[in-house]
Amino acid sequence: MMERLKTGLLIALVALSLLQSYFLAYRMPGLGATVRSDQDYFHTERLGKSANVEEMIFPNELILHRGDNKHAVIYPGTQFYDMILKQRIAGREFKGFQRSPLSLMDWEYIREKEIGVELRFDGGISIELLQKLLKVEGDPLFLNERIDRIWIFKTTVAEEIRTFFFSSDGMTVYESVRADLTIRDVEDYVGFGEYMPVYRMTKGGLYIPETFLQATEMIIPYETYSPQQMQRNLFFDPGTTIAWEDRGGSQIITDGKRGLQVKQNGTWINYTNPAATKSSDVELGENVYASIDFINTHGGWDGTHRLMSLQPAEEKKYVQFRQYIEQYPVVGDPYFHYGYMRLVLQKGTVTEYERSLITLSPRSESRRERWLQGGDQLEERLKRYERINEVTSLYPALKARPLEDQRMGFTPVWVARHEDGTETVLSEALPAGFQPPEESVAQEVEATSEEGSQDDAAANRSGTGSESNADSKHDEDTVDSSADRAAEGAAASEGIDGETSDEADERDSEADKPLAVGKNEKPVAEAEQGQEPGDQEQAKDKDRSKNQGLDQGQGRDPAEDQIEEQLAAAE
Repeated sequence: MMERLKTGLLIALVALSLLQSYFLAYRMPGLGATVRSDQDYFHTERLGKSANVEEMIFPNELILHRGDNKHAVIYPGTQFYDMILKQRIAGREFKGFQRSPLSLMDWEYIREKEIGVELRFDGGISIELLQKLLKVEGDPLFLNERIDRIWIFKTTVAEEIRTFFFSSDGMTVYESVRADLTIRDVEDYVGFGEYMPVYRMTKGGLYIPETFLQATEMIIPYETYSPQQMQRNLFFDPGTTIAWEDRGGSQIITDGKRGLQVKQNGTWINYTNPAATKSSDVELGENVYASIDFINTHGGWDGTHRLMSLQPAEEKKYVQFRQYIEQYPVVGDPYFHYGYMRLVLQKGTVTEYERSLITLSPRSESRRERWLQGGDQLEERLKRYERINEVTSLYPALKARPLEDQRMGFTPVWVARHEDGTETVLSEALPAGFQPPEESVAQEVEATSEEGSQDDAAANRSGTGSESNADSKHDEDTVDSSADRAAEGAAASEGIDGETSDEADERDSEADKPLAVGKNEKPVAEAEQGQEPGDQEQAKDKDRSKNQGLDQGQGRDPAEDQIEEQLAAAE
């Protein structure tokens, strides 16, 4: 009997030992020691939406090379941009990379004569992050590169597709000899450019529109996250924090280690965590992932943002995201911070975090048409710019300005980006109410009236060398349905000289006035509907006569006189 009791006790002890081993292995709550970090104690509340790294990686512009030195520039958020990048290029594979010097080909000739599409990443992007957008496979040497352009084009002589990835060092290109692209693909991409304004390249390598560029000025209501909400999101124990106001009017909140500065009338914060880990550099991708996760947890995202490219020496420490509204990036000014989020990291840990507390309404209060300069006048303004030799790109953006009653105004501007990553507003939109000259409108009507024949030509060209199928038919129908919308956004064809100081004052005074809801000017498409074929022929003859007179040096362009009259009337 005693032996049986001993045996049973031994079995029970063995079973209990196995059970304890199981609990220790899987770390059941309440058993064993558990190490917890400060982050485990944060009681964060969801403010904005969450995002992932795939949503932050995209080219800042697509350039369609149409041949005959004609180009089209497509910006993020537009229908054609998504159709080309997301529905077509993003699904292709790029393999078999061969390294060559930049002098391998005459790129100026290719830009002028060959058709193709160019993806541009201002400042460059690492292959590791580029793989979140495209299916790229290569050897270790290529995978360590930094790419600022991808150029896909069709050669006229050999009738083949060639794909090149340009290193940001300006000396090396990598050709993908096994790219999953066909001649039909490239012809389809370039076909979209027929419905868009024509761009040209300046001697400095910048793309500018041949015509005025139409943009939209907006006023959007907004709300703000409260400092208390950010305090609860950023501090280990909000109950142990103290707050005071400094001499500059900013509110300071601290728990003895971390600090939160709320400034700009409660619309901007700077958070610091100096007690975080100080260590050696880490891979760029780790900091990007850590930054996105941190923002998802501590405030979320207001609208669309894009990962900004920084200088290579800074990218392992800083991560910055830029806000987009529709197809344009948002810029602030030195006196009003808005439109970006910036983080400083050490070994994947955020030590500084600055952002706006403003969250925009999903719908604008008012919108109206504004025009940006183009053509010779924009090029002349560029030539007069003192840092022209440092400019790497020129693009349209929306400049933010705070208004009364929690409203934000967004005015179209041209922005110049420099080699060191800094940016400057080169010029603002022309005064409200300005309309392009009648000659320019007539030329635009002529262009839009030919869209029907262009559609047929694009369809015939797309069918060359391959049989039509259901997918290609769907693409053509999509292009046809989009032509009218694209025609409305095309700009007219002449430019004006830079604004004088009086004109700038007039523009500012106009900007302070409330915008009329839905008060858009008559689009070009409507002008086309009301014009008879005979009027179109007269417009063509008038345009040809004007061009001949200019070519022969006969007098002043009548369009300039008309523009000056409009500006004088506005004053």
